[in-house]
Amino acid sequence: MSRSNWTADFLIRVSTNITVTHIDISSATLWQIESYAWQRFAELAVQQNLRWAAGWAEQLDKRFFINACFEKHGEYVLLRTIIDDSNPELPSQATVYPAANRSERHTQDLFGIKFIGHPDNRRWTRHQAWIEKNYPLRKDFPVQGTPVGITPPDRDYPFIKAHGQGVYEIPVGPVHAGIIEPGHFRFQAVGELILNLEERLGYTHKGIEKIAEGREPESLARLAGRISGDTTVGHCWAACMAMEQAAGIEIPARAALIRGILAERERVANHLGDIGAICNDVAFVFAQMQLTRLRELWLRTNATVFGHRLLMDTIVPGGVACDLSSASCALIKNDIAELRMELAEVILVLDLNSSLEDRLYTAGFLSEEIAAAFGTLGYVGRASGQDKDVRRDAPYAPYNRVTVKVALETQGDIASRFWVRYKEIRTALRLIENFIDQLAAGDIRSEWKTPLAGSEGLGIVEGWRGEIISYIRFDADNKIARFYPRDPSQLNWPALEKLVLNNIVPDFPVCNKSLNGSYSGNDL
Repeated sequence: MSRSNWTADFLIRVSTNITVTHIDISSATLWQIESYAWQRFAELAVQQNLRWAAGWAEQLDKRFFINACFEKHGEYVLLRTIIDDSNPELPSQATVYPAANRSERHTQDLFGIKFIGHPDNRRWTRHQAWIEKNYPLRKDFPVQGTPVGITPPDRDYPFIKAHGQGVYEIPVGPVHAGIIEPGHFRFQAVGELILNLEERLGYTHKGIEKIAEGREPESLARLAGRISGDTTVGHCWAACMAMEQAAGIEIPARAALIRGILAERERVANHLGDIGAICNDVAFVFAQMQLTRLRELWLRTNATVFGHRLLMDTIVPGGVACDLSSASCALIKNDIAELRMELAEVILVLDLNSSLEDRLYTAGFLSEEIAAAFGTLGYVGRASGQDKDVRRDAPYAPYNRVTVKVALETQGDIASRFWVRYKEIRTALRLIENFIDQLAAGDIRSEWKTPLAGSEGLGIVEGWRGEIISYIRFDADNKIARFYPRDPSQLNWPALEKLVLNNIVPDFPVCNKSLNGSYSGNDL
């Protein structure tokens, strides 16, 4: 089936079982169905190899709009059903798509929507902050909440138990020994062999979805850039793309090229840091020091050229906040040449190190089947044969003007995730040079147009961890009614529970670092 006609063919198949209302919005096709068919649609979708990409809800008047995003061959379908708020429930798609599990639990916790038949209906986002039948994302819930004192500890979360001779538990976190964010990991092991791992996240819940309500576009863009500090460009771009679609705005060509440069610089900086951290977790400190040094030099150029080491607030609705001079372009190209030279020497040392090879190869194995079932993204998915990249498959400006070479490995181990990162750095450096060469004189920002109330948009970009999806709906007077950002980590975190199985406990830190999910990006 060609990339251009699968949606029409699939709609014919679905329509024989389900009544579908077809509507076009922005970068996706919107199909609206009755709530009773919610699970049945998922069953038909999985048969046709559609990928479940995101799910969220919103409240409008006395109704809930439930949304799920599916993708195949770079084409996206936004599925929607509407239910009454008097008895909000619908069949679970997590029975078909494991990737939908935590998303539905998040919606259940914060909206009070019950997913019938869900395979794991334990609370997820609700630790102990809200009393029963208080649902923070409903419109009648105040943004400041209803605090009654210090939130009690979440001591009674029903972790899965393991029994048997020699089986013991290891609790790790939520507070860790470094400066990383909090997350709890509960192991069951025999000797040093890991039998089971269960994650408990949500400790950095910030109320992003709630405090987005009522903001104007520039304020929303700043908020999006702070969802996950290491992905400020990716999240801000996706949110701005969604708002621009809702407003019917096309950004200038020069602004799109600068956005591409920013995104690829963010990708390079994080991959350098990750490769070094993987080496550090197996005691190869020399490599970690060299890669940290190279990352630091790269970040200093960010500060010199764009005014911020992590590139915060460089992307704004309608374009970008800062231009590039010819001197800045020359500096960036010089940095690329120096990084290529030094990185080649460091990578040669790593490739020839037998002790590093012993720790990375075959460890932390994630099969192609499990990677596909959980919808893993970015370097995690691509190291396990998931040949997906929004820049190539659903190209947006400026990637629609270049060829994006997608790194792919099939071994599925830590070494594969290591090498995918390195290959992505090389691709990013070429893209930055290409974008600079295409820069032509022009505006860097389009004039904003106030969207009509009810206008919606779906921004989809390839962040450094993988596909980012942002949904926006506008209210009246240029205010945001609903903002939902889906970080790649939401789909990648569950894969960690699988890839550590049958590894030894001392290998957990490097397994975890090879995935490097964002706690903050997951814990909206």
